[in-house]
Amino acid sequence: MAEITFDDFLKVDIRVGRVTRAEPYPEARKPAIKLWVDFGPEIGERKSSAQITAHYDPQTLVGKQVMAVMNFPPRQIGRFMSEVLVLGLPDDAGEIVLIGPDGPVPVGGRMH
Repeated sequence: MAEITFDDFLKVDIRVGRVTRAEPYPEARKPAIKLWVDFGPEIGERKSSAQITAHYDPQTLVGKQVMAVMNFPPRQIGRFMSEVLVLGLPDDAGEIVLIGPDGPVPVGGRMH
């Protein structure tokens, strides 16, 4: 993988938000969940479609803090417009586990 500079890293806006709403997304090509994530008063609520059904049910996600890339362009996922990229890591089976802080932090905080 190519090395990047610190300035390159600073271009990626990764922030913490809190899931306010989550719904199954059966129309997606791969099983997914639609998320509405609150990033605080400066940014507001943004939507994301995430392929996280192996580890999460929509009702268990509400209130969870997650990390997301804020400055990718919106992406149409079927009939749903995904506005941020929620971040996760693959488990041993390749299923996504969401990334979030160890403890509560203010929503909208930028990773650094």
